[in-house]
Amino acid sequence: MTGVAAVSGTRLGGTAHRVTLADGSAVVAKRHDHRSAVLAEVAGLRWLAAADAVPVPAVRGHDDEWLVVDAVATGSPSGAGAEALGRGLARLHEAGADAFGSPPPAGPVDAWIGLAPMRNTTGEDWPSWYAEHRLLPYLRTVADQGFALPEVERVCARLDELAGPAEPPARLHGDLWSGNVLWSADGRAWLIDPAAHGGHRETDLAMLHLFGCAHLDRIVAAYDETAPLAAGWRARIPLHQLFPLLVHAVLFGGGYARQAAQAARAALRG
Repeated sequence: MTGVAAVSGTRLGGTAHRVTLADGSAVVAKRHDHRSAVLAEVAGLRWLAAADAVPVPAVRGHDDEWLVVDAVATGSPSGAGAEALGRGLARLHEAGADAFGSPPPAGPVDAWIGLAPMRNTTGEDWPSWYAEHRLLPYLRTVADQGFALPEVERVCARLDELAGPAEPPARLHGDLWSGNVLWSADGRAWLIDPAAHGGHRETDLAMLHLFGCAHLDRIVAAYDETAPLAAGWRARIPLHQLFPLLVHAVLFGGGYARQAAQAARAALRG
C-alpha cells in the first residue's frame, strides 16, 4: 500500500499496529471488519484534511480491509496546542458540508461510529434530521435490548424548540472524544479516527465535554473567539451528547442508557 517494505511493527491496541518502514518513516496500519468502515475513514480523513484547519494523518493507502496512515510522534498536551485546536475546529466547521447527514465526498452512506453502524442520510433541517437519523435508530436498538428511554422520545418530539438558533451544516469530525485527539511531540493536537459527516457544530464540542479533554476551557475559548457560539450553547450540551451516549448504550449496555436518560432530562430542562 505504501510502496515501501515494512521492517518492524508493534501492536497499538485492537487491530491497529505501528509499523516502521525501510525508509525510516512510520505508519499506522488498522484493520476493519467491514469494507465500508475503511472507505468511510479514508474519505473522512481526506475531507477533514481538505479544510486545512486541523492536522490529520495523511492516508498512505488502503484496500477493502486495511487502512494505512502516517504515524504521529506523540507528546503531551499544551495550552498553546489547545488554543490552536479551538481555532482550527472553528475553521473546520466553517468549511461546511452539503447537508446535514451528508457523507464526505466518495464516502459511503452506510458508515460507522466506532464499532456501531451510522447511516449518513441527509436532511433539510437539523432538528428533524437529528431525531430521525441519529437518535431514533439507536433508541429502538436500546429498547430491543430492554432499556426503555421515554425521556429521549420526549426530546425527539420537542427538538424544534430545544435545538437553539438554526445553524448551517458544519464539517464534523463526528466522534470527537478525547481519545481521538492525539497530542504530538511538538504540542499540537491532531484528529484521528473520524466518523465525519455534515452536522451541527455544537455536536463536536459536546463530544469533547462528554469524556473530558486536556485544556478544554482553552479549546472552547479559542473556538468561541474565532467563531462565536450561539447563546445557550452550554445548556444544549446534553442534547448533543444524546447521540454518542445512545451509541455507547447499544455497544456497552445499561450504564450508558442511564446516562442517556439523565442527559435527556437535562436537555428537556434547557
